[in-house]
Amino acid sequence: MIEIKNLCHSLGGKLILNDINLTLPEGSIMGLVGINGAGKTTLLRLISGVYSADEGEIFCDGLPIGDEKARERLFFLPDDPYFTGHTTGKALFELYRVFYPDIDRKVFLEYMSEFKLDEKKPIRNFSKGMRRQLYIALALSVKPKYLLLDEAFDGLDPLARLSFKRAINQAAEEYGTTVIISSHSLRELEDFCDSYALIDKMTIASSGDIAERVNRYCKFQLAFFEDFSEQIFFGLPVISLEKTGRFARIVLEGKEDDMKKALEKLSPAIVEQMPMDFEEMFIREVEGRGYKV
Repeated sequence: MIEIKNLCHSLGGKLILNDINLTLPEGSIMGLVGINGAGKTTLLRLISGVYSADEGEIFCDGLPIGDEKARERLFFLPDDPYFTGHTTGKALFELYRVFYPDIDRKVFLEYMSEFKLDEKKPIRNFSKGMRRQLYIALALSVKPKYLLLDEAFDGLDPLARLSFKRAINQAAEEYGTTVIISSHSLRELEDFCDSYALIDKMTIASSGDIAERVNRYCKFQLAFFEDFSEQIFFGLPVISLEKTGRFARIVLEGKEDDMKKALEKLSPAIVEQMPMDFEEMFIREVEGRGYKV
């Protein structure tokens, strides 16, 4: 389990994260979300030990994150990992063997084959997506207890994304790997993450089970016989409302059946329920905190 307590951190004299408290249970796949500049990458670097926190504590299985045994259990894959002009996949594997003596070459080669990558070619000749696949192969061959991924889908084509998600699920099932993954692709996260944490205004604004959070909201499309005033929705738990002539699209917080009955009392010509997803929930969350989306 990873525990973050009262974490604060500044970069260049600017406060980036303030009073972060978060617990990541073992076996969880958590999506870390937030608008650009919210502090997702900074938090991942703090958890991995790349940065040392100004204030607060981070524990990995009860050990301070600075402890060598704690760091051995973590693998951090940044958005754009560093490599030299002549580095090959094979050379990179040997480099990581120094830090992770138990890294599994068989697993590495299996993923390299699946991703159709040549370990003998210089990485500089790879596209960004191919480099991402190479580092994913390295990460999974380490079989870390905790895997931290920053913008993991960036540069991957649809087939590579599918292979990547399968590989992450396989690692979680076979090795018990716990994953924190940041991404702007919220629909991708919803596909295989079981929990989330939203960073906003320098702190954890909300977190929890994705399905439970999404199910707190419901969305409807309505049509009325005549033009209407938005005031007719007064008293309902409205999260967002879009009105176009005699039509309205509304997001409410509450149980679907209860909200549908409440809307039907307004005598619309049509009440049609629409699907809610994680991306929609995220948009409504940040809108509710003062952002214009």
